[in-house]
Amino acid sequence: MAAMGPWARGGAQMETFQFNHDHNVAYALLFSPVRDPGNIKRRIVAAATMPGPEGDEERDAVDFAFIEPTLVTSRLHLETAIHQAIIAESQGSLRTKTIHSEILFALNPTNNITEAIRRFGVSESSKSLLVVHITNASPSLEVESKMRKAVDGTVVPFSELNTLTDWDRVKKYHKLDKEVKERENGGSDQSAIQAFIDKVAISSVAMKSVMQ
Repeated sequence: MAAMGPWARGGAQMETFQFNHDHNVAYALLFSPVRDPGNIKRRIVAAATMPGPEGDEERDAVDFAFIEPTLVTSRLHLETAIHQAIIAESQGSLRTKTIHSEILFALNPTNNITEAIRRFGVSESSKSLLVVHITNASPSLEVESKMRKAVDGTVVPFSELNTLTDWDRVKKYHKLDKEVKERENGGSDQSAIQAFIDKVAISSVAMKSVMQ
């Protein structure tokens, strides 16, 4: 069943990422807050094995990457992960089942797929969501409409992404406690420390395919 009645905060609009690979475009909407994220997770699981035309319809309805935005450090962090997923698909080297789940894999610092989906995917406790769709055909208005139907929540400006990041969790997953402590002792302010963590997170995504 489609989610009911998401609404938008003033100025909210879909973010667009354009790539050269097969004229791919990625669209992203940021929802905060979201209601009943567990329903989205249940739909994704059920759609994977649902038979017949009904199954095809449901898989199309949830054909997105549902991402935990508190673990995304910047627009470039997300864009790099999307780009890595597109490259993997174009080379026939997806490590996960779909290009959208590949984004979650790319964002995770380790190569554990189950861990990537658990950490970066939608969960029962998700309070906000980044929803991403990669396409080379679907028009933006069609994609946005399907996103809004899939998620029961408030669409907010993409610029609010940087207000949601949980820097302590990102630091923990990237094992940066020692480096951050050294910078704090050296007098670095929080802005500089966050910029350092962001740089490490982006580099981790960018280097992941090289290290496979």
